[in-house]
Amino acid sequence: MASFKPPFCDTKDLQTSLAHKGFALLNPSNVEQLSGHTNSEWRELTRYWSDLAPDQYLKDGGRYRKRKHSSIVVTGGATKLMPHRAHWQPISYNALHGGIDRWFEPCAEKFTQSAALQDLLIKLCAHFSAIKQLDPKTTPWYVEVHQFRIDTTDGIGRPTPEGAHRDGVDFVGVMLINRQHIKGGETRVFRHESPEGQRFTLEDPLSLLLLDDEQVIHETTPIQPIDNTQELSCRDTLVLTFRLKGFQDKN
Repeated sequence: MASFKPPFCDTKDLQTSLAHKGFALLNPSNVEQLSGHTNSEWRELTRYWSDLAPDQYLKDGGRYRKRKHSSIVVTGGATKLMPHRAHWQPISYNALHGGIDRWFEPCAEKFTQSAALQDLLIKLCAHFSAIKQLDPKTTPWYVEVHQFRIDTTDGIGRPTPEGAHRDGVDFVGVMLINRQHIKGGETRVFRHESPEGQRFTLEDPLSLLLLDDEQVIHETTPIQPIDNTQELSCRDTLVLTFRLKGFQDKN
């Protein structure tokens, strides 16, 4: 597997890259263009990562992951925040934490209702509908919003403790919110059932990786502190999953 610098593409090539490569990577400027909101507007939202709750479901006993979770339905140019619900994945997609209802604290409504996030979701769903050759005005997308902080409380933090995986959805978005005082955290994207892939490290806040979950699997390597003198060494991300057939549910 070859190693590359982040292989950013232009916004106009987003659909082509997703369709042919299985992923598209946008730089911060392109995310500003796509969402219609400035970097400073997005940076205002980073305060909602300061009070994430510990993930109580980590089966490795770790204390390195904090998170919140909410669910939104996007149809055309409208978003609808859904009643709070558990996050659930089948074991076939998440052998480590699948098969159970995981109840995380909901994201702050001021965050989920922010214009920047809502406009980004609407624009992304329009692109995904086009890829699927569906009418974006009438196609509902079921979006799960995950705020993550991975820190080095245990000396090492694991962004993807389940390893290389798919999420069981149609598309996935991973936005880097912040990384500070860490090394590691390399993103790896592989073709499904193939050794072909790329690896790169997201370093610029607001970089956005989009994945066609049917084509590729992905993982992020563990993080470690650069030194032990810093009060907080962490990697903050916004993870978005997009599904056509309703939210994943054990029923």
